[in-house]
Amino acid sequence: MTLTAGESTESFSSEELMLWRMLQRAQVRIARVLEADLLVEHDLSLASYEVLLQLFEAPERRLRMNDLADRVLLSRSGLTRLIDRLQRDGLVEREACTSDARGLFAVLTDAGAALLAEAGPTYLRGVRAQFLDMLDADELRRCAVMLNKLLPVSGTEPC
Repeated sequence: MTLTAGESTESFSSEELMLWRMLQRAQVRIARVLEADLLVEHDLSLASYEVLLQLFEAPERRLRMNDLADRVLLSRSGLTRLIDRLQRDGLVEREACTSDARGLFAVLTDAGAALLAEAGPTYLRGVRAQFLDMLDADELRRCAVMLNKLLPVSGTEPC
């Protein structure tokens, strides 16, 4: 199969295209299951869980909004809308950056940390059931090696 974008043309074998689509479908399927479990059990979206988790793991439970957007793979505007909702629910607060008047921090509240602690087992159970338990130890090691090749070498922190 040949795909054309503008003037450049890249060729994919049917096996390569099938593998790419399988990777996309697997990620979306797993994310949908995790999202459904979190919504049903904790009224918490997967994106909200990821934001709370990133903040919990950050020094002083706070991150600059730009850094947080990069870590949770959201646009700046998408993160702003999500933080608005989380702030309205008392799960995060915004703080001005003293060294940069334009900068803002998102800060995890105690209520946010409590909800994260409550939702953590649901998330981990879903990851185990939908991903980790589907592969044996050798497959998990090989998967880690392969996925590591796809991540940027520098300029970003590990997930």
